[in-house]
Amino acid sequence: MSINFISEIDPQRFRLNQALLRARTSRLLYLLGQTERTVSIVLLDDREMAGYNQTYRHKEGPTNVLSFPAEVADELGDILISVDTAWREAIEKNITLHQHVTWLIIHGLLHLLGYDHELSEEQAELMQDKEAQLFQAIQHIHSQGRTMPQLAINVDHIATIREARGGAEPDPVLAAGICELAGARGIVVHLREDRRHIQERDVRVLRQTVKTRLNLEMAAVKEIVEIALDVLPDMITLVPEKRKELTTEGGLDIISNEKKIRKTVGKMIEAGIPVSIFVDPNPEQIKAAVDAGATYVELHTGRYADATAAKEQDKEFQLIEQAAETAFAVGLRVNAGHGLNYLNVGRIAGISVIEELSIGHAVIARAAFVGLDQAVREMQNCIDIVG
Repeated sequence: MSINFISEIDPQRFRLNQALLRARTSRLLYLLGQTERTVSIVLLDDREMAGYNQTYRHKEGPTNVLSFPAEVADELGDILISVDTAWREAIEKNITLHQHVTWLIIHGLLHLLGYDHELSEEQAELMQDKEAQLFQAIQHIHSQGRTMPQLAINVDHIATIREARGGAEPDPVLAAGICELAGARGIVVHLREDRRHIQERDVRVLRQTVKTRLNLEMAAVKEIVEIALDVLPDMITLVPEKRKELTTEGGLDIISNEKKIRKTVGKMIEAGIPVSIFVDPNPEQIKAAVDAGATYVELHTGRYADATAAKEQDKEFQLIEQAAETAFAVGLRVNAGHGLNYLNVGRIAGISVIEELSIGHAVIARAAFVGLDQAVREMQNCIDIVG
C-alpha cells in the first residue's frame, strides 16, 4: 500500500494533520480491499481546482473534489481536493475541516472504484450509503506512530491537604519532584486570589525546581498578573475564577472579557511567556482565543468527565474532538483537562491534535492508596496504551 500526499496549499492559511488523514486513508483502503494499490491525494486551492474543473469537466469555478482513475492495475489514481472549498463547506455543515476532508477522500475513493452518483438517483443513494458507512467505520482513527499527549500533573490538591491543617506538609514542591521522576512532563499549579491551596511561595520555589515545564493557571487580575510577570513560568493558562466554587466550573468566556484578556495576553507575550486559555469546546470561543493572541487553548473536559450516560458522554466527546481539530486548523496548539481520570482519559488521549493532558484530582486521590509515584505511572500508562 502506498499513499502519496501532495500539498500545494499555503500552510499559513490551513493547518491539516496529514498524518491523521494518511491513517484514515490507510484504513479506508483496507476496508475497501485495496491495500495493494497506490493512491495520491493532492490538496489544492480554489484557483488551481478551477483550472482542473475547466479543463476536464468544462465547468467554470472550483469544485470540492475530483478523481482521476489510473491506467495501471496497481494504482487507483489521484484525488484532488480544494481545501478552500472544503473549508467553506465544513463551516456550512458545522463540522471540522478534517472531518470534511476525510469525507471528500471517501467520496474520491469511491469514484475511483466505479461509483458514480451522477448516473441515477439509485446510484447516488448507493454511494451516499457507502460513504456514511465508511465514515462511521473510521471514526476515532488517530495518527499511526504519533506522539501521545504528554501528562502534566496539577499538584493543587497536595496544597489543599496542607492548608487543611495550616502547616507545612505535604509540600507541593516535593510532590512536583516525585511527579517528574515518575514521568510527568509538566507541573501545573493554580494561584488563586483567595490562596485556598497554592501559595505565592509555592510558585516561586517551583519556578526554581521544576525541571520539565511549569504551567501557572491564573485569573486575569492585576495582582496575579504581576506575580506571573515576576516569576516568569514556562507558560500560563488563563482560567475563570469564582470565590465560592469548589473547583473551576467551566471555560473562560473570552468574548465577554475580550479587553481584559487581550491586555493580559499582550503583557505575557511581551515578557516571553506563552499563553493558553482554558475554554469550553465552543468554536466561537476558539476563534476569540486566536483573536486574543493565545498560543494554546486548553479544552474543558469537565462535562465529558461528569457525564453519567454513554449517549451523553459520546455527545460531549464529539464536541471536544471537533473543537480540538478546529483549534488546530486555525493555528492554535491544543491541550485538554478537567475531571479526567483513569477510566475516561483514553478517549481524550486518542484525539490526534491534543499535545498535553492536565490531570490533578484523580492522580492525587489515587496516590492516597498506592503512592504518588505509582499513581502518576498508572495514569501515564493509561495514556500510552491508546497509542
